[in-house]
Amino acid sequence: MDETELVARLRAGEPEAQRTLYDAHVDKVYRLAHRMTGDDELARDFTQDAFIRVFEKIDQFRGDASIGTWLYAVATRVILNGMRKVKRFRRREVALDDVGVMASSGRRADPDLKTKLHGAIDALPEKYRMVFVMHDIEGYTHEEIAGALGVQPGTSKAQLSRARARLRQSLAAFAPEWAV
Repeated sequence: MDETELVARLRAGEPEAQRTLYDAHVDKVYRLAHRMTGDDELARDFTQDAFIRVFEKIDQFRGDASIGTWLYAVATRVILNGMRKVKRFRRREVALDDVGVMASSGRRADPDLKTKLHGAIDALPEKYRMVFVMHDIEGYTHEEIAGALGVQPGTSKAQLSRARARLRQSLAAFAPEWAV
């Protein structure tokens, strides 16, 4: 089967065509993922994610390059994005020896404050809440947020500032010095 026919069958969602593409490229995608991550399990996960993304986005294939070249571009983005997520997660990991010290020495948050905080975050307008959660909770940069939401980095910064101001106002009863 030639590439034009393969792409047409992929767009039609034919499992046989998906299997053909998978069998032809899985080893190369896996090797790329393994070289990038150095981890067999992550490489397998990223390889699977790459093929899922390709099958979901096949209608976006324009034919400017071969299907294999496009597949590797998609796989590269999947791998790099996955590695960023893993890196952020691993930065948040704490050694078990440190956990006991941290848990026993830290003070517990006021349950009313927790409830009020969750309510205040939920009450933010959707665009402010999304930027606040992505930046302050998940650790994304403004450039990453801008790319994900289709806005300019300056817009992301402005929305974060507005979200924080609204949260300070909503939580002023717990710390009057936070009030605007």
